[in-house]
Amino acid sequence: MGQFLPCFKAYDVRGKVPAELNEDVAYAIGRAYADETGAKRVCVGYDIRLSGPSLARALSQALNDAGVDVVDLGMVGTEMVYFATGHYGFDGGVMITASHNPPEYNGMKMVRAESRPISGDSGLLEIERRAFEKRWQRSGKGSTTKLDAYPDFVRHLLKFGDPASMKPLRILASAGNGAAGVAMNALARHLPLRIEPHLFEPDGNFPNGVPNPILEESRQGVERLMREAHGRGEPFDFGVAWDGDYDRCFFFDETGAFIEGYYIVGLLAQALLAESPDHTIIYDPRLIWNTLDVVQRMGGRAVICKSGHAFIKEKMRAENATYGGEMSAHHYFRDNWFCDSGMIPLMLIAQLVSKSGQSLGTLVGEMIERFPCSGEINSHVADVQATLRKVEERYSDGKIDKIDGLSVEYDRWRFNLRGSNTEPVIRLNVETRGDRGLLREKTEEVLALVRS
Repeated sequence: MGQFLPCFKAYDVRGKVPAELNEDVAYAIGRAYADETGAKRVCVGYDIRLSGPSLARALSQALNDAGVDVVDLGMVGTEMVYFATGHYGFDGGVMITASHNPPEYNGMKMVRAESRPISGDSGLLEIERRAFEKRWQRSGKGSTTKLDAYPDFVRHLLKFGDPASMKPLRILASAGNGAAGVAMNALARHLPLRIEPHLFEPDGNFPNGVPNPILEESRQGVERLMREAHGRGEPFDFGVAWDGDYDRCFFFDETGAFIEGYYIVGLLAQALLAESPDHTIIYDPRLIWNTLDVVQRMGGRAVICKSGHAFIKEKMRAENATYGGEMSAHHYFRDNWFCDSGMIPLMLIAQLVSKSGQSLGTLVGEMIERFPCSGEINSHVADVQATLRKVEERYSDGKIDKIDGLSVEYDRWRFNLRGSNTEPVIRLNVETRGDRGLLREKTEEVLALVRS
């Protein structure tokens, strides 16, 4: 991607402001989006980034000039654009966000009607070409109206849990100065949960760093507060943290230990299959054994899919899957227009902990013991494809799968190795069947080969 404009990536738009993305580029994208989709009514939202409002104005002006009526959602999370597009029956939606990129970045995530994703070859290349060429087909005088979607959004979220069955769990919730605090304040009023807010004030200056809890340095504050509370004998039941536009959420057990997203996929599959055992669950190829074990035990059907939101959403629609999970902490739900949500997992986990009578640490602890994993390990390499070939040759006696990068499976251990879409980085995930010694040994072995 980025053939014409450097801010166009494989799945969305993302670039430095103002060098790669500015009001002129936003205007061109708005006109191109209108021409490519034929949309008549489109909602627009933005996250806490300081450049968000001005980019939204330029985009909205472009849509108006193409004869499109704009519904301005104001400052929201990405899933609220997905929600509004689907719930109100708009022809499309655009969210202005750069997710977990540094403060000087911004971007756009675009959807069609029913919140169907626009990425790669599903229209994003055409929008890029049109924005570059600036030969507009449509013109008109569209209107812009404001809409507070929070009340309807909260009613939608409440369908995913039964507040009456939830205990008054004490939860540390960290928005990292992103947009999640606003949504959580709106939702928490309807739940019996005792939410302890942490960094709920939206601040595009990111005074405490960019919220990206997948990085150790980004979650240290939450881990420290939870450990301290545990040490005082006043533990939280669990912790939750979101990235800036809260389409990803991350969990911590009662001791403050970070839980790999892989095990949360298993837990959410378990929670949903407990309600409807015969449903389909979509999972990505990076780490799989725990998810397969859960789905099999609960009587569900598991279908593998290449990682990446466009692939997962497409596969979920094709299979009519109830839930799709990625170990990167993206969780997708059929009853959420097959889109990812950072708020729905909180509802489901709170309900699971309440109903089971077990701590979150106990619930995932069994999974971690049965299927320990390395977590994702990144390595910079000179040539991603050459590295993949070298590793495949070395492990050619294993069961090989290439749905997404290179997966190699043996009886007691397996690994997945895949290149980044955006940089010369290769990502390794290793898991074993209950053997931590083997996990260490094989992780070091594969890493040594990758980095040699």
